[in-house]
Amino acid sequence: MKRKNLIVVPLSDFETEIGRWLWCLEDVRRTLLEKISDISQEQLDAKLNGHSIGSLLYHIALIEADWLYEEVLGGKWNPKIRSLFSQEDRNEDDTLSHIEGQTLDEHLHRLQCVRDELLFHFRSMDLEDWRTSRNLPHYDVTPEWVIYHLLEHESHHRGQIFQMLTILKRQS
Repeated sequence: MKRKNLIVVPLSDFETEIGRWLWCLEDVRRTLLEKISDISQEQLDAKLNGHSIGSLLYHIALIEADWLYEEVLGGKWNPKIRSLFSQEDRNEDDTLSHIEGQTLDEHLHRLQCVRDELLFHFRSMDLEDWRTSRNLPHYDVTPEWVIYHLLEHESHHRGQIFQMLTILKRQS
């Protein structure tokens, strides 16, 4: 059995500290993608506790894009990224919109496009910008905190997805 090397290695082409945080974000994504690599369409669309794995994948991508464009970049969205989101994130009752019938490849494409865009914008960031607050109407936020939040957000939903997969596999 190969010995594991459990260390954080900053992504190359980034300021070292920023690269460490982004490596963590990428590691959460890597483990998510490994777990869902063989998911069926039925498992992707099945509703458990009011939402589906597909809905959570859509939500993860949309929230990542929203925090990038609204909080870090000040509201100007790339139209190609905006076009990946045909539905609102939430219904009127604040539940997640149900995303059904989209293939795993479509979800993976959306997640990757958003992540590529995030990495593109953070690649040129220096530590001063990383820690410079963006003054928004209801709060101030730094890009550093945005990445912390996205790590926490995706980790939370990754746990939900893993739990849902366990239940769905037990039912089949």
